[in-house]
This record gives sequence, C-alpha cells and structure tokens, in this order.
Amino acid sequence: MGDIDFQAMEFAYEKHADQSAQGAARHQVVVVGAGPVGLTTALDLARQGVRVVVLDDDYRLSTGSRAICFSKRTLEIWDRLGVGQRMIDKGVSWNVGKVFFREQEVWRFDLLPEPGHRRPAFINLQQYYAEGYLYEQARQEPNIDLRWKNKVAGVAQTDAGVDLTIETPEGPYTLHADWLVACDGARSPVRKLIGQESHGRIFRDRFLIADVKMKADFPTERWFWFDPPFHPNQSVLLHRQPDNVWRIDFQLGWNADPVEAVKPENVLPRIRALLGPDAQFDLEWVSVYTFACERMDKFRHGRVVFAGDSAHRVSPFGARGANSGVQDAENLAWKLKLVLAGLAPETLIDSYSAEREYAADENILNSSRATDFITPKSDISRSFRNAVLNLAKTHAFARSLVNSGRLSLPATYIGSPLNTPDADTFTGRMAPGAVALDAPVSVNGEDDWWMAQLDGSFVLAVFCGNTLPGRDTQSALQALRLAPVPVKAALVVDPQCDVAGLSADLPVVADREGCLAKRYDAQPGTTYLIRPDQHIAARWRAFNADAVAAAVKRATGHA
Repeated sequence: MGDIDFQAMEFAYEKHADQSAQGAARHQVVVVGAGPVGLTTALDLARQGVRVVVLDDDYRLSTGSRAICFSKRTLEIWDRLGVGQRMIDKGVSWNVGKVFFREQEVWRFDLLPEPGHRRPAFINLQQYYAEGYLYEQARQEPNIDLRWKNKVAGVAQTDAGVDLTIETPEGPYTLHADWLVACDGARSPVRKLIGQESHGRIFRDRFLIADVKMKADFPTERWFWFDPPFHPNQSVLLHRQPDNVWRIDFQLGWNADPVEAVKPENVLPRIRALLGPDAQFDLEWVSVYTFACERMDKFRHGRVVFAGDSAHRVSPFGARGANSGVQDAENLAWKLKLVLAGLAPETLIDSYSAEREYAADENILNSSRATDFITPKSDISRSFRNAVLNLAKTHAFARSLVNSGRLSLPATYIGSPLNTPDADTFTGRMAPGAVALDAPVSVNGEDDWWMAQLDGSFVLAVFCGNTLPGRDTQSALQALRLAPVPVKAALVVDPQCDVAGLSADLPVVADREGCLAKRYDAQPGTTYLIRPDQHIAARWRAFNADAVAAAVKRATGHA
C-alpha cells in the first residue's frame, strides 16, 4: 500500500447539529486551527477525556514541505499520543550536521553523541505528512469533533467563557466555549478579533525554498554553506526528506523580487549550480519567505489561550517554530484538563503563559542571533562572521561561535511557580523544570524505554537499587495513586532485584544498563516527581509522602 497523498486530500463541509440548536451549544474546549499544534492539542486533551471541537476555515492540509525538522522532544510527545512511530517510520532520521565556508568544511557536529535514547535528535518529514498522521489519529478519537470550512468570525468573552460566531457555507451559527485555544497561525484571525498583536522584529532578508525530487548519494545530514562558490555572498541549506525529496534554501537578499524569484527560469539555474549541470531532478514546490521573530505580550487573555505561531514566530533556522508549538500544546493540555475537572484553580493556566513565554523568549533569542550571523547587515559583522568561520576549522573556541541555527531544544522552566526547589544536593541536568531524559529499561522482562512510562499523568520515580521499599512506603505510594490528582509510582530497580511479593499496584522498571540512575544522579532512595508533560516537578534523596503531596499541590497551582 502506497503513501496517502495528503496534499491532494479535500475534506467535505458537513452541517453539524449545533447549527440548528436554539441558542449557542456549549463545549468545554474549542481549538481553532487543524495544523500540527491544533491537532496535537486536541489529541492530548481527548486522550485525557476532554471533548474538543476543532474548527478550521480551510478544507485541506498544508501543501509543500514547510516545517520539516521535528525534534526528539516533539517525537516523544507524539509517542505519547500514539503517532510517534508513524512519524519515525516515514521520516528521515539524522543527528549530524556540517558547516561549510566557501569550498571547505569548517565544522561537523553530532546532536546526539551518546547512546541510550529511543529517538534521534531530529527527523525530516514534510509538514503535510505530520499533519496527515495527526489528522488520521484525531479522526479515531471519539472525543474530537473536527469541523472543516468553519471560520471564526466573532469572539466575545464572558465571565463563563467565550462566545463564538462561526461562518460556514450554510450561514453563521454560534458556539459557547469554556476555553478557546487559538492555534490559527502567524496571521491569527482570533488574535485580531480580540484586538491583540504580536511584537518583535522583521529581518530584511529573503530565502527561497525549493523542494527538489531526485536520487542523490548525499549522506543524511544537515549541510549549511556560507558564501559557497555556487551561490556567492549568500547562504544555502540542504536537507533530505522522504520520497527522494531534497529541501534547498537559498538566501536571496532583501532586494530580491519574490514574484520573479519563484519562476522556474530563475529557480532552476540556482539548483543546477549546486547539483551540477547534468543533474536530473524535478521541482516539486517553491516559495519565498521573510524572517520574523515576534510574540504576543501575553499568551493568555481571559479564557482565550494562544499556542504555536499565533502566539510566537521565529525565523526557520534552528527548527524552533513547529517544535515549540507542539511543546506549547503539551504544556497546556494537562493543565486545562485539571482546571475543567475542578482539580486545579483557573490560575494554573497562568503558569502555561509564564512557562511558554519564557520558552518563546529563549527561542526568539537563539533565532535572532542565528539570523544575524547568517545574514550580516554591515561590513563589520560580515568580517567578524567570516573570521569566525575561517578559525573554526582549526580552533575549538571559534566553533562555539559558528551559528547556522542553534537547533531546537526543550526549554527548562527555571523559576517556574510549579517547581519545588531542591532541598538536597544533585548534579546533572534533571533539575526541577527540565524535561525528563530517556533511557533503556525493562518492564515485565521486556525491553522498553523510560519515556514510555511517563504516560500523561504525574509519575513518581522511586530509585530502589536492589532493595524494595518497606510495607509502609508501599502503602503510602498506593495512597498517592488513589489521590484526587493521581500519582503513579514507578519503582526503578537494578535488573537482578527480586520483586516477588510486591503489590501489583506498584509498577517495576528495571534500569537494565544503569543509564537511568546515571542520568538522574540517583542512588537508592532518590525520588523524582514528574509532571504529566514529562518535566521534572521535584526531587529528593529520600521518599517522603508529605513532601510529595505538597509538591503535587504546588505543581497543580495550589501553592
């Protein structure tokens, strides 16, 4: 069976019973936008039992490659939602990048140099495949109501939620949403409807994207050229995608005419200059883009919450756009679930705004620095960049200054109000606010991965070594599992530990290579509380039920 042509799919408008209802039908959550961020948000909420209406004013998925680099963190999120493996199976995995200056390679880097991770640093996958797989997963969810050709034309906030006016081919109707999540892109109509704006910086440069179908023996790596002989005084980026499609980005300069630039007679000579005059290829898609790094001042406005490009936008170098949007979705979904269930105060949503605004600032800073390095706007900055590139081939200090796009990493929520500060001494990266690191484990004698145990609930990892906790501790762990906000315990043991007689309510995870304890700086007794979005909430050198309960309370906005 061949691949589905997601670019050619069209979705029929269907009249919904809400359109004939007397008065506005009420829904817990309405998501606007059926792109990667909107569909991820809907899937995450639906998996937690929340019914979601997804509205999209179009009737198709995206066309052209658009966002193509999806990070390890994004894949881990999609694993939890049931679509990660499908993305991996189709995508092109890569860890290695190379930077060239003129004719010479000056730096080679490996984004995942250590073993013991389930997922690669990145996959390349055309956005229409990512959207297609998310759409097919969403279509199987009874808690998701996906409506095409439904355009939000009016937004009015009340004390109880948001009243929406929806335009359809059969006329307008109204909906009431307890919460509205706007995932409707960089030009966000919802943002305009509530009178908000994004602020930031537009960069005076243009790049040409060309998707080229060809058979080539280039390795599966990220190649970036500064001032190459085939495109002098400019930059070029090359990525391999599935289906023998290669993505080539050519810097054009600010004065390039975007209408003329996409004409075949102007695109083909650029490609042949890179590939050679005899190269055989087909041009699949071409576009011109301008850089921008900007964001809304606040991501939450009453009961309207913004995620993805509607909230923040970055230049494409570093693959920080779609990946940060998917991480927005994961941060928001579990918090909305708890608020809707009455298990957390509404102010918990303020922590979404605080944490993801912090992440957006980090992404904007990195993207702005990369864009300034790639596209210098003065003779002095160009001379500095070229000197760094010349030195990078032989001097390690200069390599740290080379910036062809610092590639996407998940934000560590330093200073989040949901974190419980350390009271004990630890080393390593697993501080409160950091995203959990993966490691190979065994569960019930079968090889597995640690991230697969972090399933969207609060998880308490108790490192036991070769000694299981006593009866009192086991009872306390079982009580946490039955609390209003359940906390699932996972006992991390050495592979040879005897677990006979342990309560079946307490899952056992064998640290089969000792990698998990090393990455978490763990010794017998070390305990970690991990949030539903797989970020560390708290850690201790010994289990204490009262401390865990207090940390859960804090992590759910009750502090």
